[in-house]
Amino acid sequence: MVQQSPAGYAKRGSREFPRETGIGVLGEMPWGTHICMFYETKKDLLDTAVAYFRAGLESNEFCLWAVAEPIPTEEAASALRAAVSDFDARLAAGQIELIRGADWYLKNDRINAKRVTHGWSRKLQAALAMGYAGMRVSGDTFWIQSEKHWKDFCAYEMTLDRALTGQKMIVLCTYPLCASQAVDVLDVGRAHGVSIARRNNDWEFLETAELRPAKLEMAKLHGALDILSSPFPGHDMLTPRERVALAQIVRGASSKEAGRTLGISPRTMEFHRRNIMKKFDAKNTVDLVRKVLK
Repeated sequence: MVQQSPAGYAKRGSREFPRETGIGVLGEMPWGTHICMFYETKKDLLDTAVAYFRAGLESNEFCLWAVAEPIPTEEAASALRAAVSDFDARLAAGQIELIRGADWYLKNDRINAKRVTHGWSRKLQAALAMGYAGMRVSGDTFWIQSEKHWKDFCAYEMTLDRALTGQKMIVLCTYPLCASQAVDVLDVGRAHGVSIARRNNDWEFLETAELRPAKLEMAKLHGALDILSSPFPGHDMLTPRERVALAQIVRGASSKEAGRTLGISPRTMEFHRRNIMKKFDAKNTVDLVRKVLK
């Protein structure tokens, strides 16, 4: 049975299911996702934000866009109106708000991280009380004009990233490339779970310190799967048990980790490791992996 929100729109999704971001390069992401996007042109920003909020409105989420130059609130509303047929009804019902970014973030010319994150929390609780599935936010940083504001905003981003854990919120933070330096990209990347860039409608992922180990682990995993599923030079020398053990070695698992996965003792895993290395005439584990994956 389909539930209805107070605004009368179909309700779908829950905390357990991923949310459609509306951003093609990302697809579905879970609640608590903190997205950073660097953009090159005004069109890149506008197209992304409109698709992002359209997906949120269609998923019965409360949406809040903290806009800044180069997009005034009137232009943001006009773009959403063109993409969402019943935008005005949703706006009147309170499902979406458009506010000026500087007004939201700044107070007495300072950014207080706790004040801003508490503000988001209050908005989220109000949205949930009204029956919305959660909250979708985007804020642009074009208004940042000083080093003081930049440092304060970076501290806020780190605080927000921690505060999003377990919350029914998705946040998209947008940064103009024309106003960003290399050090800014590094600072911002550390404060977000996902970092992307859009340059003249072309997308790319930005590799962060957190992403690199994950990519290496995926490469190891694919190598391990190849050991189990495809013939390789010397595979016929191994027993089925040794081949499974070799897959764990390629993954980079320790003898203790591999033993736990395979249901054997670390000592037995070491026995398999020595036998495999002997059969491949490998000097060490690194040499073994190189010979197998070559």
